[in-house]
Amino acid sequence: MRNLTMMTDLYQLTMLNAYLETGTESTLCAFDIFFRKNERLEFAVAAGLQQAIEYIKNLHFTKSDIKYLKSLKLFGEKFFKCVENFKFTGDIYAVREGEMVFPHEPLLTVIAPIYQAQLIETALLNIINHQTLIATKATKITREAKNATVAEFGLRRAQGPDAGIYGARAAIIGGCTTTSNVMTGEMFSVPVSGTHAHSWVMSFPTELDAFRKYAEIYPDNCLLLVDTYDTLKSGVPNAIKIFGELKAKGKKPIGIRLDSGDLAYLSKRARKMLDEAGFPNAKIFVSGDIDEYIISSLKQQGAKIDAYGVGTKLITSDGRSALGGVYKMSAIMENGVWKPKMKFSDDHEKMTNPGIKTTYRIYGEDGMAAADLICLREETIDTAKPLTIFHPVETWKKMTFEKFSVREIMTKIFEKGELVYDIPTIRQTAAYAKKSHSEFWEEYTRLLNPHIYKVDLSDGLYNLKQKMIAENSKEQN
Repeated sequence: MRNLTMMTDLYQLTMLNAYLETGTESTLCAFDIFFRKNERLEFAVAAGLQQAIEYIKNLHFTKSDIKYLKSLKLFGEKFFKCVENFKFTGDIYAVREGEMVFPHEPLLTVIAPIYQAQLIETALLNIINHQTLIATKATKITREAKNATVAEFGLRRAQGPDAGIYGARAAIIGGCTTTSNVMTGEMFSVPVSGTHAHSWVMSFPTELDAFRKYAEIYPDNCLLLVDTYDTLKSGVPNAIKIFGELKAKGKKPIGIRLDSGDLAYLSKRARKMLDEAGFPNAKIFVSGDIDEYIISSLKQQGAKIDAYGVGTKLITSDGRSALGGVYKMSAIMENGVWKPKMKFSDDHEKMTNPGIKTTYRIYGEDGMAAADLICLREETIDTAKPLTIFHPVETWKKMTFEKFSVREIMTKIFEKGELVYDIPTIRQTAAYAKKSHSEFWEEYTRLLNPHIYKVDLSDGLYNLKQKMIAENSKEQN
């Protein structure tokens, strides 16, 4: 388990030092991680919690860390006494990995002494922002692929080793069935996949020689890359010859891979050629700068594709380079009483929701998700009575539920610094993500012009927020 304690911004440490110097380090406070509404980011799929847990469990400053910090000549004696025995002692609540989440909903809430809560901000945002972004992109891609499978192929184009490893992990949560990343496969026990490159074909006198040798070495896992020279005149016919030789030996070929050209046209022609040659079960795998929009287009054109290999545009979340998640204080303890805190702004999107909160998912009679309600943690919902919710800005927009059920989507992860959550396997998390996604009507998750899913504030939270806005306005005037 890696020690990421020093993976922080300098100002987190200077604030830690300042809290100690002013004697306020033990003040309890609450911080929320959430993301704001963005173009092409109407929802997200939460990911990264397991790595966040490992980070919290392993928080400690080493002797070499302390030596380096002393060399900066920024910190006092109290600081070094504190970091020598640093341990997280607070509470953390979070949504499960794989949960569908929406703008302004807390993905993770930290309740801890302020010096601890401040220190962990940077690393938590780094972990949660990245994996949630990639899991969301993968969900959109695999959703468009429908019955075809998607393999994550992005390691060579990832923004560094960690982005490749943990991006692949997040892609599995988002619905990819395999990864080309062997280290991710080893670390998280997920299936790995891959065949050969164009260089294999080019290293032989002929394409047929390359295919034949590959089939000899991997007779039970023969998937041939057919676009090195000429897909339809050379690649597919040579693959068919090799498949015939395998068949004569009692072996079944996996299929072919297309990596360039007009994938819709080539896949339809290749499918016809394979079927006529007696290989209707040979699969057609495609790759090459694919994303959810290209997959959608290929589907509309009737492409005959069984599996997609998606690399660059998945692992870099092409089209949306950052989740934009933030870490904002929502409450602070004063004289033994929690005092709500909020950020004010002329832009209502940037105003935060005060208080210690949780989120309830509301399900209609059909069992499908109908709306989310962000509530103060002490609030409860009585499902025996009608529930009316309203838009937090356009308050005249209302909806009343007569028969409904609710589910709290946040759960306790740490209590007084101790882990109280059973971490699921990656397979369990991927299955949970699939289930969470299935609870939403397609209108909310479709690629173009999705219907806006309702995320409202409870009466208690709305009233608290309006009161604080009014008080702040009065103070400013």
